[in-house]
Amino acid sequence: MQNELENENPEIQDSSDELYERFTITIDKGQEPLRIDKFLTNRIEGATRNKLQQAINLGMVMVNGASVRPNYKIKPLDSIIVYSDMSPDETDVVPEKMDLNIVYEDADLMIINKPAGMVVHPGSGNYSGTLLNGVSYYLQQQNPAISEDILPRFGLVHRIDKNTSGLLVLAKTDKAMRQLAKQFFDHTVKRQYVALVWGDMEKDAGTIIAHVGRNLRFRKLFEAYPEGDHGKDATTHYKVIERFGYVTLVQCILETGRTHQIRVHMKYIGHPLFNDDFYGGDKIVKGTVYTRYKQFVDNCFQICQRQALHAKTLGFTHPTSGKEMFFDTELPEDMEKVIEKWRKYASTTGNKK
Repeated sequence: MQNELENENPEIQDSSDELYERFTITIDKGQEPLRIDKFLTNRIEGATRNKLQQAINLGMVMVNGASVRPNYKIKPLDSIIVYSDMSPDETDVVPEKMDLNIVYEDADLMIINKPAGMVVHPGSGNYSGTLLNGVSYYLQQQNPAISEDILPRFGLVHRIDKNTSGLLVLAKTDKAMRQLAKQFFDHTVKRQYVALVWGDMEKDAGTIIAHVGRNLRFRKLFEAYPEGDHGKDATTHYKVIERFGYVTLVQCILETGRTHQIRVHMKYIGHPLFNDDFYGGDKIVKGTVYTRYKQFVDNCFQICQRQALHAKTLGFTHPTSGKEMFFDTELPEDMEKVIEKWRKYASTTGNKK
């Protein structure tokens, strides 16, 4: 007996900044009645009974278009859609008091401007000091009854890299989390990033299409796979904001949200992000290496000690009111300073265009 499962992918656990995935299953004609939580635990790689029950209780498992309970028994030809975080169970989130740059908050959600250097959620080697440690403390001060069992991951539906700054949305209710997760999966969330990349971009605007997946040898690195034989589909649209000769300031708009997507795609087209130590941007990529220029670049690296990438805007439909929400932020100080330094350098050397 073979039920049809779409999106059954061993990379489900680690190939997306969007923490929720969608699984679509069509039940075979010969399937005998079986509790849906048990059935899905056996069918979805990386899933646990606990996570599936959470997903079902949150209304993120639908059968024939309607939510069900964990004891629902599947029937032949049922159409099942599962929206859920199927990553392995992680360390507990310990509430920690910390300063959070909360841009907006209402009863359903909060928008946070994350600084560079802060990890989003606890994991191996990062058990404290993460954004979720601070968010859990903040939410529990508002409502002591809130726990990770009630609001898994404390409402986190997407993430950005440790050394990327910018906007994140977190849900404060089960309904908001479900609705936002679906918007991220359906790629209706509008996200604009600003990046400083090495080199003078050949075109003023363009689109990069190449699958993004883990490097087959070095698991911490991701790679672009243009033939689509590995990883997940990924599309990045870019537009030049300003040219400085040896580096270019660009706007990037994501259609998909794969881990390291902009960093990997820019490296793929020969323009790694400035000071990106994972993908070759932490050395001089463009320009003649002579003492004065090398000193200038090293000074720029000191000013912006991470990849020059900022999640500048975030737009989505409010999960309760249905109103279109849009948020914009200023570039962080380190990026502003390094951009101004390159702007002055380009104007004095005649490289500015």
